[in-house]
Amino acid sequence: MLLRSLLSGDLREFVITLCLVLPAVVICLTIHECAHGLTARALGDRTAERAGRLTLDPMAHIDPFGFLCMMLLGFGWARPVPVNVSGFRIKNRKLGMALVALAGPVSNLLLALVSYIVALLLTYKVNSDIMFLETLRMFFTYIGILSVGLGVFNLIPVHPLDGSRVLNAFLPYRLQVKMERYQSVILLALIVILYFGLFDLVIEGVDNWVLDLAIRVVRPLL
Repeated sequence: MLLRSLLSGDLREFVITLCLVLPAVVICLTIHECAHGLTARALGDRTAERAGRLTLDPMAHIDPFGFLCMMLLGFGWARPVPVNVSGFRIKNRKLGMALVALAGPVSNLLLALVSYIVALLLTYKVNSDIMFLETLRMFFTYIGILSVGLGVFNLIPVHPLDGSRVLNAFLPYRLQVKMERYQSVILLALIVILYFGLFDLVIEGVDNWVLDLAIRVVRPLL
């Protein structure tokens, strides 16, 4: 996202995009990691709480390289929230881990939905000629786009992304071992997919689905 603005050569557009994308990325990453920690806490594990990760302070969650990827490419990651499955109250600890892992991407999709609803209401209900309101609309739109990118990217079943933990909850142990053995091959395939922009099509499809859902919610209010 920011990379496209930078490559456009328009300095004014780049500065505006930077000012909007920076706080949007912080919000998306913080909510993602908080959702992991809160879900683990709800299941009985207090590891994240003791580590100070049940906070909206972005400095507790941000991974520098993942943050940079979010800024430039529209998808990335944060510092993994520590989880101890032995603290779960439920017997099926693999399922508990899957729920904790899913909490991050699900929170991002919900955040995207709410952000798009706000952006649409600002589009149809207010005077877009007012610069502040138009800037606010763009800000919520960026949150929606980035939140979808973060959520979908983290569902990829490659360690240490959330998708690998979700997949492990349903795979027999011997298949988990095989998956771990071929992690480097899977990672290489992922790099190729990212390089040729095929992953952008997946993100765009999910983004359009969330936006369409937001339109359906907003339409009765217009």
